Amino acid sequence: MSSTGFRIRIRRPGRLAAEAAALLVAAAVAFPLYWMVLSAFKPAGEVQSTNPRPWTLSPSLDSFRRVFEQQEFGRYFLNSLVVASAVVLASAVIAFLAATAVTRFRFRFRTTLLIMFLVAQMVPIEALTIPLFFLMRDFGQLNTLGSLILPHIAFSLPFAIWMLRGFVKAVPEALEEQAMIDGAGRTRFLWQILFPLVFPGLVATSVFSFISTWNDFLFAKSFLISDTSQSTLPMALLVFFKPDENDWGGIMAGSTVMTIPVLVFFVLVQRRLVSGLGGAVKD
Repeated sequence: MSSTGFRIRIRRPGRLAAEAAALLVAAAVAFPLYWMVLSAFKPAGEVQSTNPRPWTLSPSLDSFRRVFEQQEFGRYFLNSLVVASAVVLASAVIAFLAATAVTRFRFRFRTTLLIMFLVAQMVPIEALTIPLFFLMRDFGQLNTLGSLILPHIAFSLPFAIWMLRGFVKAVPEALEEQAMIDGAGRTRFLWQILFPLVFPGLVATSVFSFISTWNDFLFAKSFLISDTSQSTLPMALLVFFKPDENDWGGIMAGSTVMTIPVLVFFVLVQRRLVSGLGGAVKD
């Protein structure tokens, strides 16, 4: 009993230190988000004050009013939702089929293909923006939502395939053989048995795809040249950047509005995301 109590006392300071460090890291990460929301509710005089304070005694909704009074704000929101949803669904289905193929089947250049997936993740997006611009121009996709959907699918697939390989590999091949014996075809096994088992991994990859697509500004600025009706929410923030003086309250309010769908999506898939990341680490 005494030895057990001694071990507990020895561990407690280390555990407290770890928890304190975790709280400090969480506070450092959450502080920019807190300041963004706070600035969105501050009146204009406090936002541009030379003595900023981490609180406000007179919250205001004027910044949000300016955001929602912006012309075609609803269209920009819908465009972002369409692009993000299309990327999430398409990349999830393609990554699931590709991960199954490279895990279950043996074919020539299989290892080379996997290495190419890794190399694709190492190339910075900025280095490919100009080649992608000419590619979208040749395919007639400039000033369309397709110019945003296709590149994001391509950049989401390598990470998704690599992550889903672990989930597919964790499913024993004996399960597939048993399903075949019971009369289930390959297609039925793929969608009714394998797909539910790797679904947590699909959720985890979908979160990363959704966030990167929803917050994209580079592709939207590069590929949507003249047709403003195809613009997305990040492009709508440019209205508040003015030559004489930026509307920082409007910028922070617009950024807060943009963050809400990401938080909602994260809350909806939270349980699946935790199990998906846990499965990936375990693998």
